[in-house]
Amino acid sequence: MGGRPSSPLDKRQQQHLRGQVDALMKNFLPQYRVQLAASVLRQISRELVPQELAGCQLLHSKKLPRVREHRGPLIQLQGHPPQWQPIFCVLRGDGRLEWFSHREEYENGGRPLGSAALTGYTVLTSQREYLHLLDTLCPDSPGDHTQEEPDPLLEMPVNFPLFLQHPFRRHLCFSAATGETQRAWRLALQGGIRLRGTVLQRSQAPAAHAFLDAIRLYRQHKGHFGHDDTTLGSDAEVSAAQARTGTPRSSLGPQGSPRSPLLQVLTAVLMRELLPALQAQTQTGLRGAGRARAWAWTELLDAVHAAVLAGASAGLRAFQPEKDELLTALDKTIRPEVDHLLSLRGRMSAKLLAQVQGPLESCLRRKVDVQLPRLTQTLLNTVEAALGAVQTLLVQGMDRLSRHLRGNPSSTRLRKEVYSFGEMPWDPELMQTCYREAERSRGHLGQLVAPFGFSGVRSLVFGAQDLSQQLMADAVATFLQLADQCLTTALDCIQAAQQLEKVRGRVLKKFQSDSSSVQRRFVCGWQICIFLPFVLSQLEPSCKAELPEFEGEVLAVGSPALTIEGIYEDVIRGALLQRIDRELNKALGASDVSCAPDGCSEVPWNQAEAGSWMEQHPPVL
Repeated sequence: MGGRPSSPLDKRQQQHLRGQVDALMKNFLPQYRVQLAASVLRQISRELVPQELAGCQLLHSKKLPRVREHRGPLIQLQGHPPQWQPIFCVLRGDGRLEWFSHREEYENGGRPLGSAALTGYTVLTSQREYLHLLDTLCPDSPGDHTQEEPDPLLEMPVNFPLFLQHPFRRHLCFSAATGETQRAWRLALQGGIRLRGTVLQRSQAPAAHAFLDAIRLYRQHKGHFGHDDTTLGSDAEVSAAQARTGTPRSSLGPQGSPRSPLLQVLTAVLMRELLPALQAQTQTGLRGAGRARAWAWTELLDAVHAAVLAGASAGLRAFQPEKDELLTALDKTIRPEVDHLLSLRGRMSAKLLAQVQGPLESCLRRKVDVQLPRLTQTLLNTVEAALGAVQTLLVQGMDRLSRHLRGNPSSTRLRKEVYSFGEMPWDPELMQTCYREAERSRGHLGQLVAPFGFSGVRSLVFGAQDLSQQLMADAVATFLQLADQCLTTALDCIQAAQQLEKVRGRVLKKFQSDSSSVQRRFVCGWQICIFLPFVLSQLEPSCKAELPEFEGEVLAVGSPALTIEGIYEDVIRGALLQRIDRELNKALGASDVSCAPDGCSEVPWNQAEAGSWMEQHPPVL
């Protein structure tokens, strides 16, 4: 489970996989080109709309995204045959796990024995649960029992295990010395998994949105309309992926790299397509029985995943020069014609709406309206609970600083307290309170959204947890910035504490304002993810057949930024947004408020610059 043996794929199998990946890439890239054009039009059209006056109140912290580095000794099941061996593990700030033979090798800058980006992994801390997972991975066929026994190492009792399971990768099996150490590692690993898995969710880059739309449309053309966790994507894990793929460098902390956040998503999509045939062709031929066979299956999957990853990486790298040229050309051609294109899109939207309004309204009334109130309230309850926990922690942290300041602490002590306050968003133990609130309704949400083919509840929960961390980071940054502005050498500690009380009130008002707006955007965005693919699938047999009638008028314009399919989706999305807005207004007691994103005019502020009052004026303290 640790060291990587030679690949279980022979040259013929590897060549066959390369051919399949090449074919899949040829089908995907046309969708990507179309969505790049649509994203450029969308970006330019947004530039023409004035920013909302009521934007974000809190300053933006520059410290996202990252996780707190965690390190320490563990034992790992590795080798062939596998044995439990002591190692020294390090979770980097960018969510990459590395393990070394001993601490000195790490401290001396040696190469790790192995490493894994945590994208797509799940942490299990129950050996019984993990063994049950192995039992379901590769069940024995009736009458297909061999004389081999399952590897006894898989069944040896492990007191404090940490199993990292991945649907397409070799599993990683660790064990801690104590329950306290196990918990600390579990929280750290979960933070790394969430960070690596939500790069594209956080991205505001038009190219990232174009990629996600292309993935969705590619899967829809294959008959898969439901949203799932395929888009939990991050960096590539092979050296070939180091080539730039056109998206901005993701802020993954000090260990960040310019690797593509697109590659893992595309690889996961391709793996899902290949998996059924792979299971049918290879599972029956695996050696061993039961859990030993399941382990062999994960090793085979890992080899296939590496081959698919390399092929997808090569495809995206080859497309990169064309993509750069395409984006430049699109901006030059679309910008002068944007008014004409938007006018045509508006006219075509009106025509399409008139054509599909009957079936669309019937579908929305029968399918969506029934569940919309319950789903809206459940989503609101989820994010409200998480952000309520954030506010509680924030108030406690601000009050703690004021108390220490009133006690006339030493300069060293106060610096330590301010540092601890500034690190609150990155403290996995502290933030667990907020993350747990986001998790509570996971099962109920899964039941509500299952009828709509939505299986992305994990990514939804990750989104709520990321939102909690982001707002905490912004609130902490705002408090430290405002405090630094109002504290001067003329103030004694009592006066300074009184100033902090005023800052506290201002920050809370800003936090509550931003909480209200982000809750609305969160609920609206996820309801579109849940309902849009479902409604499109319901209308596919009837309304989709009407689209060729309107296609000629769009093609006559000659712009790749407009497609009849894209306009059709805009019509469906607009009808859904109207209903979602109405339901949100009922739930929140608001009126005339839409789900459109709020503008944020504040200049991002670096939290590392906070605390200069202490640094510059130690005599006051």
